[in-house]
Amino acid sequence: MRIQVVGVVGAGVMGIGLAQNLAQNGHQVILVDISEEILERANAQIKKNIRFQGFFNKNEKVENSENCLHKIKFSTNYKFLEKAEFVIENATEKWDIKKGIYAQLDAICPKKTIFAANTSAISITRIASVTKCADKVIGMHFMNPVPMKPIVEMIRGYHTSDETISTAQELLSQMGKEGILVNDSPGFVSNRVLMLTINEAIFLLQDKVASVEEVDRIFKTCFGHKMGPLETADLIGLDTILFSIEVLYESFNDSKYRPCPMLKKMVDAGLHGRKTGQGFYAYSEAI
Repeated sequence: MRIQVVGVVGAGVMGIGLAQNLAQNGHQVILVDISEEILERANAQIKKNIRFQGFFNKNEKVENSENCLHKIKFSTNYKFLEKAEFVIENATEKWDIKKGIYAQLDAICPKKTIFAANTSAISITRIASVTKCADKVIGMHFMNPVPMKPIVEMIRGYHTSDETISTAQELLSQMGKEGILVNDSPGFVSNRVLMLTINEAIFLLQDKVASVEEVDRIFKTCFGHKMGPLETADLIGLDTILFSIEVLYESFNDSKYRPCPMLKKMVDAGLHGRKTGQGFYAYSEAI
């Protein structure tokens, strides 16, 4: 059965990409965030993304921004999510924030609604524990930029049911994506490896072993990576990198996950990467 209405919580980079991707594949989307200002920026960014998508994919049919935005309801009111069959949450990687969101979702959404946490590192089992429907909570770690990435890391929590997994896979299929299912552990597969790599690359800068360009060039030329670890950090967002590595450090109590002091300083300075226009590289405009 096709899922018709999908809620998206959080209108940051990931939420914007998800809302766009879902609307372009025919879903009705309810995009929720805490302020009208954030939602207005999201609206403008989706228009911009679709224009660029049409420019770079001239041989493909790309739905125009008016048709796409017509399928998205922008709101600061969680109550509209009572109509959602499936909700994807994309809030900041802070436990206190996520815990509060799921308490609201649990109170508003029908019992049949599936909750998907688009998290980089926080345990899906822990998230499910604050709801009354732990069997309907699953992890869906989308990659950035969402419309262009065909693979999603799916995470089975302790109580996640087979029916929930099947429905989530069906939604991904409707979005033109495929899920790879893994078991629950902080950081899962992708970020348990990637965050360590990025953090260590930043230590290399701090220790003056190599420059930003040299670190990235080695990974791109020697290993065939499309982007180096520091370019990847800028794309993800240095604040998200720091939040994720802190979750891993707290979860495993292992010193190998100790955040690099240089990373902390850059985040404190507001150098968050592409989203702010400056990270390890400078960008013409913030996203």
